[in-house]
Amino acid sequence: MAAETQLEFRPATSADLPFLTALRHATMSEHLARVNAARDDAAQLARILFQFEHAQIVSIAGKQIGLLKAYREPGQWYIAQIQIAPEFQGRGLGRSILDKVLTQASNDNLPTVLRVFDGNPAKKLYEAKGFKEIGQDGVECLMSCPPA
Repeated sequence: MAAETQLEFRPATSADLPFLTALRHATMSEHLARVNAARDDAAQLARILFQFEHAQIVSIAGKQIGLLKAYREPGQWYIAQIQIAPEFQGRGLGRSILDKVLTQASNDNLPTVLRVFDGNPAKKLYEAKGFKEIGQDGVECLMSCPPA
């Protein structure tokens, strides 16, 4: 990855809530609409605040471009959210963010687990990185990737 696209991570704070709300609307509204889930600001904020202590703002050269929310649970790493602003999608940044978590999980010799909405194109990336579907509820797919 070129220096100009070097990803930076920092803990999210309450000052980031406007950015995170706009990011969530921009990246998730289509998927939430498809499954008839709430998309109003209150619902978006509730999802943002879930496990907020693990939220990291992803930046390039100081410009906020996304969110990573991942954490270690007993026996696994869990990715709760990866979101990249639409104007930065398609550049391999999601793969780089995912690699960061998978490396940590492999260092801990633990699998990584996530949920992805049915129809979300990110599922192809997860499959390419070694995730396999282990559950399905008709709205979301539960996927797991063994440690490298």
